[in-house]
Amino acid sequence: MGRLFGTDGVRGVANADLTAEMALGLSVAAAHVLAEAGTFEGHRPVAVVGRDPRASGEFLEAAVVAGLASAGVDVLKVGVLPTPAVAYLTGVLGADLGVMLSASHNAMPDNGIKFFARGGHKLADELEGRIESVFDEHRTGAPWSRPTGSGVGRVRSYGEGFDRYVAHLIAVLPNRLDGLRIVLDEAHGAAAWVSPEAFTRAGAEIVTIGAEPDGLNINDGCGSTHLEKLKAAVIEHGADFGIAHDGDADRCLAVDHTGDEIDGDQILAVLALAMRERGALRSDTVVATVMSNLGFKLAMEREGIQLVQAAVGDRYVLEEMKEHGYALGGEQSGHVIILDHATTGDGTLTGLMLAARVAESGRSLRELASVMERLPQVLINVPDVDRSRVSESAELATAVGEAERELGATGRVLLRPSGTEPLVRVMVEAADIDQARSVAGRLADVVKSALG
Repeated sequence: MGRLFGTDGVRGVANADLTAEMALGLSVAAAHVLAEAGTFEGHRPVAVVGRDPRASGEFLEAAVVAGLASAGVDVLKVGVLPTPAVAYLTGVLGADLGVMLSASHNAMPDNGIKFFARGGHKLADELEGRIESVFDEHRTGAPWSRPTGSGVGRVRSYGEGFDRYVAHLIAVLPNRLDGLRIVLDEAHGAAAWVSPEAFTRAGAEIVTIGAEPDGLNINDGCGSTHLEKLKAAVIEHGADFGIAHDGDADRCLAVDHTGDEIDGDQILAVLALAMRERGALRSDTVVATVMSNLGFKLAMEREGIQLVQAAVGDRYVLEEMKEHGYALGGEQSGHVIILDHATTGDGTLTGLMLAARVAESGRSLRELASVMERLPQVLINVPDVDRSRVSESAELATAVGEAERELGATGRVLLRPSGTEPLVRVMVEAADIDQARSVAGRLADVVKSALG
């Protein structure tokens, strides 16, 4: 069996790659591994389980709940809520484990399972590896030790989770949003009810799109991976700006009043300056990834803010933040972590904080985002290749070396296997967009020939 856990939990086509049997087995394995690690010692264990609106989430939730309860874990079902809400509730309720069923920005047929440790933090790599090993061991026939009688877990719905999470979001805002008109694209996903409620309670006038999930339409032509409808709606309604989330609402991208996209790097830049002004940017440092635009790095240097770069994946950004006590980090894709108020990327919180900066400063989002100039950056996803051989291919290494010499000091190349999808990402930055496109296209062709 290949490795199940990627950079963001276990994902695959629901009922094909990710089955009810796997969901149940992984949940039982997680309970046993955490029990062995001493997490449950001295008390009856409790887990928080949430999901996004995907149709497959209904049967996968049932399987996860059954697995946990069969292993003696009491379960609080919070229903359809964003991933960061499940993380928050896991922490604030003192639960031993959190489980989120979502495939984030992936298309509807996919789904995924993400585990949170006590406190609402992502599980350490070694625990995920142990869960996978234990799951595989019992999948092949080794019997589980199962509680009986009063030892089995009890299951109940926890409907209070919605209001508790929204109240948390409002409580941490530095100022209200009165006077702002904002379009919210909820991707027909997990934030379809939470996000509009939070922005409205904070004082904003809102227009919502993509807020009618039916289990089948999540991320379908909307949300942070498809900004066209949001751009049109912002202009149509004369809004100050727009906010887009992905399916599980751990991301936030934005659109200014002219319809131009504001990516995660620009959002980080705006929030970094706002937090430094409030004295909340510890060590005057922001954490980003190697995928961040060179323009972001140059802007932070100019503003006297230190940039620390981590590997791609919000879990690695978070590890760097926790190890050194930094307060702000994120990715170009819109995963932004504000560690004083969240243990993971929180798209709704990020959007609210961005809106708070606009309201407080009296400046447009376009003007605030102009603190950095994005250098031309081309990203090509190359599917249907062996992503495991990226670092082994001599042909690919030669092509990358030639590209780097061509770009010189005015650009850079980054190739990396996706942690969540079967593809390789080719990213090229250059001072000229045509050069970036040309180099990226050539490298993508080499990836296909060398790894196909």
